[in-house]
Amino acid sequence: MDQLRIGVLGTARITATALLGAAASVPGVTVAAVAARDRSRAEAYAEQHGIAVAYGSYDALLADPDLDAVYIPLPNSQHGPWTLRAIAAGKHVLCEKPFASNAEEAEQVAEAGRAAGLVVMEAMHYRYHPLIGRLRELAGLLGPVRHIQCWTSFVIADEDDIRYDYDLGGGALMDGGCYAIDCLRLLGPGEPEVTAALADPYQRVPGRGPDRAGAAADRAMAVRLAFPDDATAWFESAFTLDGEFRADVHVSGQHGHVWLQDFIRPHWGHLVAVRDGSVIADERGGADTSYTEQLRAFAAATAGAGDVPTSAAHAVVTMRLIDDAYRAAGLLPRGE
Repeated sequence: MDQLRIGVLGTARITATALLGAAASVPGVTVAAVAARDRSRAEAYAEQHGIAVAYGSYDALLADPDLDAVYIPLPNSQHGPWTLRAIAAGKHVLCEKPFASNAEEAEQVAEAGRAAGLVVMEAMHYRYHPLIGRLRELAGLLGPVRHIQCWTSFVIADEDDIRYDYDLGGGALMDGGCYAIDCLRLLGPGEPEVTAALADPYQRVPGRGPDRAGAAADRAMAVRLAFPDDATAWFESAFTLDGEFRADVHVSGQHGHVWLQDFIRPHWGHLVAVRDGSVIADERGGADTSYTEQLRAFAAATAGAGDVPTSAAHAVVTMRLIDDAYRAAGLLPRGE
């Protein structure tokens, strides 16, 4: 196709950074429509961002024959259902992370995408930045991986934020934690297994637990994992009411280590690698944002240029590990 025309479901804040800003730098991509449950909100958003068409329902946007793809930045619990509807409408999909509420739902989406022959991609944008490729390359120069550690911390000052809501798929593991798991999968030797997890459940009303046993959003989650060949991993993901954003990863190999500060936003990241006591790399991200690189990859895939690393099938494995971590911590996976 000469022009990839994308519609957006919802008016989430992330859209301005993750899609609209990126589209301005990717030739052949147009954000052509936006939908909201309130038509006036969609019209206001369209006017603010120069989007040609506004719809008062998501289904109306999916029925638009002039759109080739949709971007889904809805609450986590809505990712799976609306991706399925978009596939049924014949649209390619770029869905925000986490890909679904749980592994079972992710498998349903992946199968639907395969059957329809459409590109269905999780928006794990960091994967598409050159500095992440450099991270993986340097990790491979350090000999066999022995241990990987990862930290994510997101500041959420509003305790009524939907990311604290279990029924909407909330929780620190579903938010920053899905990035951490994906990054461990990228850098580790083979696929990991969860061996232990500890959660700090969020209680919206102090002193009162969730209405259903285990149905709580996690304010923080620490998880241990084991890879083949005796490699290990650990990550911690948390929501904080103040402080600073953090997204760091550290890989220890037989001959040294590599560390990347801000792997989620690698265009602002700082990477240092040491082998046998000597610094072999000290680099910063720069270049285009990871969102721009991601959109380029999505557009290329819809034009038939090949598979993407953050495919629906890839996301199923991440969701399975998330489910396993919740169960290991004594909490229910989202959607159960």
